[in-house]
Amino acid sequence: MKLTRFRAILSARNREFVRDRSALSWNFLFPVLIVIGFAFAFSGESINLYKVGIIGGISSDTGGDIKKALTKEHPFFQTKHITFIPLNNLEAAIIKIEKHQLDMLFDIKSRHYWLNRESPSGYILERVLFGTANNGPDHEMSLSLPFTKQEVSGKQIRYIDWLVPGILAMNIMFSALFGVGYVIVRYRKNGVLKRLKATPLSAFEFLSAQVVSRLWLVMLITVAVYIGTDLVLNLPMYGSYFNLLLVFMMGSISMISIGMLIAARTTSEEFAGGILNLISWPMMFLSGVWFSLEGIHPLLQQLALVFPLTHLINAARAIMLDGAGLLDIAPQLLTLGLMSTVLLVIGAISFRWE
Repeated sequence: MKLTRFRAILSARNREFVRDRSALSWNFLFPVLIVIGFAFAFSGESINLYKVGIIGGISSDTGGDIKKALTKEHPFFQTKHITFIPLNNLEAAIIKIEKHQLDMLFDIKSRHYWLNRESPSGYILERVLFGTANNGPDHEMSLSLPFTKQEVSGKQIRYIDWLVPGILAMNIMFSALFGVGYVIVRYRKNGVLKRLKATPLSAFEFLSAQVVSRLWLVMLITVAVYIGTDLVLNLPMYGSYFNLLLVFMMGSISMISIGMLIAARTTSEEFAGGILNLISWPMMFLSGVWFSLEGIHPLLQQLALVFPLTHLINAARAIMLDGAGLLDIAPQLLTLGLMSTVLLVIGAISFRWE
């Protein structure tokens, strides 16, 4: 690899992107507009979505129907518009209450229920619990319910605080996939790659320049958007900025590697665009950008782990909202690293100029 040729291609790609003012502006404005829109829409109370965890209480004769299994426990469990989620690990479930991932938690065997005292949704659910027991809201719980109340507390997290890491990761995904995959296909279709093939430039030098160019541009945009939204919304940050930057960098490389793999042999811009959309949209909806994956079908939860966006979002949220360190997010970093390595190698081997 000769650095002179590498720098020439890198400089040319950077100038091409910067001079495309419409694309540059859209990469900055798109995530900002989404964040501001959601901040305005959910600037009041928490979103009206109730999730109640259940420890125990599921028997084989109910076929896994949790409402049927809990019919005799209390009328509360027959309430409509509440999602009841069966769980096995009590300690992990209590942590979900602290993090506002669950609004309420019941342990059927020990006859206890947990609330986060700072959760508006938990307060509403407790009122519903008393109401279904045909008691006034001021009655003592021990006189009206077969469950004992346990309170926990956790950091106050707004929906927009939870959403921002997903929005940043989604913008990384679209910018990396289309900024590499679509551009290389366009080069091939316009004959640019054919002309570059006649030069001393190697495929490794060309692809490396594309990766580096897109990586620093994606990171620049992500940092700028984060700083801008933080100034407006005062986002929580309990972890390390270095760790967050590392996660975004690893996630960007994994997305770039997917785009490069698609563009390695594709000659049609329409086909490349279709494939990129086929990958990006399911990834966006199944990786937890907009909503928590708690309570969805287990098969979909397992499918979500195939996508690098899922690991990127989980690691970013763990750092920003839970103060996770490098050891805590090591599984996500390892997964992103392995995905990137495998995809980059396959893309480089299968790359063709024409």
